[in-house]
Amino acid sequence: MVSRREMMVGAAALAVGGRAGAAVGAGDAVVRARPLPLGAVRLRPSDQATAVAVNRRYLLRLEPDRLLHNVRLYAGLTPKAPIYGGWESDTIAGHTLGHYLSALVLAWQQGGDAEMRRRADYIVDEIAAAQAKRGTGYVGALGRKTKDGAIVDGEAIFTEIARGEITSGGFDLNGSWSPLYTVHKWLAGLLDVHEAWGNARALAVAEGLAGYIERVFAALSPAQVQTVLGCEYGGLNESYAELYARTGAPRWLRMARLIHDDKVLDPLARGEDRLANLHANTQVPKLIGLARLHEVSGGDPAAARAARTFWDAVVAHHSYVIGGNADREYFTAPDTIAEHITEQTCEHCNTYNMLKLTRHLWAWQPDGALFDYYERAHLNHVMAQQDPATGGFTYMTPLMSGAAREFSTSADDAFWCCVGSGMESHAKHGDSIFWEGGDGTFYVNLYTPADADWATRGAQVTLDTRYPFEPEATLTFTRLRRGRFAVALRVPGWAGGDARVTVNGEPVTPVVAHGYAVVTRAWRAGDRIAITLPLALRLEPAPGDARTVAVLRGPLVLAADLGAAETPWDDPDPALVGGDLLAGFVATDAAAARYATRGVLRPGDRAIVPFYRQYRRRSAVYFRRFDAAEWAREEANFTAEQARLRDVAARSVDVMHLGEMQPERDHGLTSASSYPVTYRGRTGRDARSGGWFECTMAVKPGPLLLQASYWGGERPREFDVLVDSVKVATQHLNNDAPGRFFDVAYPLPEALTRGKAKVRIRIVPHDGSTAGPVFGLRIYTARPGETV
Repeated sequence: MVSRREMMVGAAALAVGGRAGAAVGAGDAVVRARPLPLGAVRLRPSDQATAVAVNRRYLLRLEPDRLLHNVRLYAGLTPKAPIYGGWESDTIAGHTLGHYLSALVLAWQQGGDAEMRRRADYIVDEIAAAQAKRGTGYVGALGRKTKDGAIVDGEAIFTEIARGEITSGGFDLNGSWSPLYTVHKWLAGLLDVHEAWGNARALAVAEGLAGYIERVFAALSPAQVQTVLGCEYGGLNESYAELYARTGAPRWLRMARLIHDDKVLDPLARGEDRLANLHANTQVPKLIGLARLHEVSGGDPAAARAARTFWDAVVAHHSYVIGGNADREYFTAPDTIAEHITEQTCEHCNTYNMLKLTRHLWAWQPDGALFDYYERAHLNHVMAQQDPATGGFTYMTPLMSGAAREFSTSADDAFWCCVGSGMESHAKHGDSIFWEGGDGTFYVNLYTPADADWATRGAQVTLDTRYPFEPEATLTFTRLRRGRFAVALRVPGWAGGDARVTVNGEPVTPVVAHGYAVVTRAWRAGDRIAITLPLALRLEPAPGDARTVAVLRGPLVLAADLGAAETPWDDPDPALVGGDLLAGFVATDAAAARYATRGVLRPGDRAIVPFYRQYRRRSAVYFRRFDAAEWAREEANFTAEQARLRDVAARSVDVMHLGEMQPERDHGLTSASSYPVTYRGRTGRDARSGGWFECTMAVKPGPLLLQASYWGGERPREFDVLVDSVKVATQHLNNDAPGRFFDVAYPLPEALTRGKAKVRIRIVPHDGSTAGPVFGLRIYTARPGETV
């Protein structure tokens, strides 16, 4: 038995690693542990192995020549196949190709599939031919949009930037969608191919492209560099750091240091969390780049401190229970996620990158808490992101009660960023199970069933387990050169002092340090070490809100099953009511982590199941908790609100459900630079600067109100509301009702409606602003004296 006391007093016993969260200085040995190579690990039957197999079929379905369409076209070569749709037909074209190269490498390493290697080499050859044809070092598929909306070769933007002609926004740089982000994906893919099997051409192409970008930056002042870096650039600094590691050329190290977004990264280096309202996945790769810079430079304390500050802030204060972060892709204020449980939570790219950052931090200072997060995010978010039936990927993983996941389709018409990161995530489920410390310690960080070759000891190991559905995991040395070394098994923080360890079936008392149960002895072939972890249910509050809770069993997040995705969910959010809430959960299939509630869930009992397996089902993950008296008041408030809504509905003349195809068609909606949105279960529509939208709505004689619905946490917006070309209101939005939707009723002058059956409602943003989103319009009769 691993006691709580041992968890405390054993902290100094493990030689590898220091105090959790301690700064890493230039004098430290930066990398203290490394994972076993992915090619040395073979997954045994499990959901992870299934995901790898499904992803392999997806990778083989994609056609390299279609991803290469713009590469050849913009180089003056004839494309061999038509371009894909979705994002690949926009100015961000090419980002998928970079991810695809990396995914092919990972799939080859994980499964040894020669076709993956052949495809990667073919793509490198095609890119090299296009680069040679251009003759400048530049090569790419990204585009730029002209004033008439046409998409053309994007290389011209770099010529403009070098001349100091820079128009930079969060995602737009001189008319191209995050071009340096796409360049990073290409460099990452090329460097992955080079590292995997020594493809020298891949390195040469990467250096040519990197040199071209280097010359662009060389022409800029420090202020202009910061302006350019105001547009999303992915982990471009990481690619230059990696080029330095491969070549030893100081020019690449200088570039890795130059690509530094001062506004975001300097506060982190000072230990400050200023992440609120920043686009989340724009930031995570920058920190991975700083982590790699710390490693390749022999130690950069400021870079290391920024990376650790960021990780600590995101995990402790900005993450949902499944390990994902951000709402509508943006960080919210610390400890406020309970106000942001929507259908646009947890972009996959964020978690894909957070897991990368976690690996860097753990390699510097092995600490089980880092892999507690990794396990949580990997099991509950990454494993939820792929549809095992189709191989499709989610963009967001929605946590709002009643929401269902939306997957990319077999028509290959999406190619979102999360399709790219998804094809990588599900090619490498074996990459972080086993690690080797610099002192020879053999670490088990994830309890995923697998076989592995450990070259240092000439060993073959097997990890046999049904975890997280069953509590025991057994590591067997099926082949081993006899010797004395430490085996460190991660003891998750939620296990407390209740983990048990045996060697060859006999209980042992391990040394416990930094979240690991460590057994040091002379090991021989055939030895088995097993750990048993408690898989009890527990409630976990959302950061900053103890009344909003999730249910977990071991590392698994559980969810209330709310039915099939194709069946709409219109009921109230499930809530937990009572004192001893967990006593109301009864196991129905413990081996599958399935339960049912008995009398504690409102409005009715439900099956409680592992969230990640709810691929085509609706779920509730977070629950408000009440005692009986509180719930009675909550029901009364709900009843009163329903009565108000029924009253407004009874007085309604016309209702317009913006963002829905049929209502918009029925109401003759027309628009320019306007887009449908869905947020927190409600559809709506916005209009960007220079655009508008309008629709026809019915009216009747007498005083009327036009009601518009808005999200109360919206950033500053300003726009006009017109009726038959006459302005009736100017609306300012700026965090008016945090955490909820709210309605604004505009009185309609009777002069505008007298003698009419219909009017045109038009929404027009002010210059430089956005209108809405507007989550529905309603015209209803006003009571005497009613104006709001």
